[in-house]
Amino acid sequence: MIRTLDRMVASTFAWIFGVAVASIPIIFVLGDHSERSGLFADRELTIADQALGYLYMYPHFMVWSAPIAALVAAVFTVNSMTVHREILAAKAGGISFHRLILPLWPVALVLTAGVFFLGSVVPSSNRRAAEVFGDREVRSDWRNNFVHRTEAGETLSIQQLFVSNRSIDRVLIESRDDDGALRHVWASQGFHTAAEGWLLQDGILRVIGPDGREASYTFDRYRRPGLAAAPEELRDEPANEDEMSYEELGRRAAAIYRSGGDPGELLVKRDQKLSIPAATLVIMLFGAPLATTVKKGGAALGVGVSLGSTILYILLMRVFGAIGAAGALPPFWAAWIPNFVFLVIGLLLLARVRT
Repeated sequence: MIRTLDRMVASTFAWIFGVAVASIPIIFVLGDHSERSGLFADRELTIADQALGYLYMYPHFMVWSAPIAALVAAVFTVNSMTVHREILAAKAGGISFHRLILPLWPVALVLTAGVFFLGSVVPSSNRRAAEVFGDREVRSDWRNNFVHRTEAGETLSIQQLFVSNRSIDRVLIESRDDDGALRHVWASQGFHTAAEGWLLQDGILRVIGPDGREASYTFDRYRRPGLAAAPEELRDEPANEDEMSYEELGRRAAAIYRSGGDPGELLVKRDQKLSIPAATLVIMLFGAPLATTVKKGGAALGVGVSLGSTILYILLMRVFGAIGAAGALPPFWAAWIPNFVFLVIGLLLLARVRT
């Protein structure tokens, strides 16, 4: 009998989760479309273009919907068993509530791992959506008049970049050596190879020492050690936070910190890349015992409990995210406190359930 119960609990939870995580993003699509419909009209996007853009954005909305779907699945699975007295029958047969919901754990772990995997494709799909919606230009073969800051802290001011022939025209490189000397390199041209990086031609090297002494040199050919950014990397416009992976957000935050800026908001968003998928498992733990607190109410109760808990989670996430972005809280805690709050409440509810 216990195996039959395990299969029933696991399959019910997985089915409801699948339906919810596939359908809840429609609400996000409708909300986003209502805000941007005027912009789409100005850009003369067809219905097909808009549908394609939201198709690319669907993985992003599914990741955001996963914790909500886990809560809905847990509440409806357990509440249905409570209303139909299946939990009471199981207890009469010597099966505790903790044992009854045990199959939810491996299912929730697998689903959480799936959400993490889905989150890894979100940055690329969001970039495609931005191109379809016209939020960013489709990648071209060239780029004019832009500034790029490398991971080593060098600032490149480039007048023109050509990707196909891997060249640049009129570039100024500003950097600071380990001994504190300022180094300015201006070149009329530069060419890139995968093996050796950038070779600059026909330019001037100007060095200002820590003591203020200045030295200038002209060169026909100059290879700057450490200048390895490929033309494809230089071509890309700065991405929106939703279009960057966990590692890319970390590199962008480090670059902002080196420039003297405040990377707090980026670091919070980076940590939320992990905390939001992890909330799928945490909120399942919260929802299962919560559904037993009221004996009657059926579907209406399940919807109300899920909606109220979802609003609370989103509120906590936004509040602590803003606190972390302002620097009043470390980014890790700003991203994870909502999960810890729901984890503690879930453990307390689970301890109070009559087994």
